[in-house]
Amino acid sequence: MNRTVFITAFVTVCVLVSAASAHHSHSMFDMTKEVSLTGTVTTYSYRNPHVFLHVDVKNEKGEVVSWAVEMSNISNMQSRGIYLSTFKPGDVVTVKINPLKDGRLGGNYTSIVAADGKTYE
Repeated sequence: MNRTVFITAFVTVCVLVSAASAHHSHSMFDMTKEVSLTGTVTTYSYRNPHVFLHVDVKNEKGEVVSWAVEMSNISNMQSRGIYLSTFKPGDVVTVKINPLKDGRLGGNYTSIVAADGKTYE
């Protein structure tokens, strides 16, 4: 094998391994549970590698707490009809999530009912 082919193959393998290790699994979410939250969008971060929606929700004590809702990448969101303009601060939404296992206020979305009543899954 000549040196150029070896170097090209080595660099390709390094890039592929790096890309594969950068992605995480859904192991941080409790996929056996689903929580429904209704609240007000505070921020909507439409960027890769994951889109995030932050929603202020009243807890059982009546206190407002902020939930971080992790979504997929922009390409997957667009295939579901979710765009930069879909959510905006002040919108009241209902989000169903698989919550974080560690109890922090966050989760992976399963569906969202937008302010206009449209459901996104």
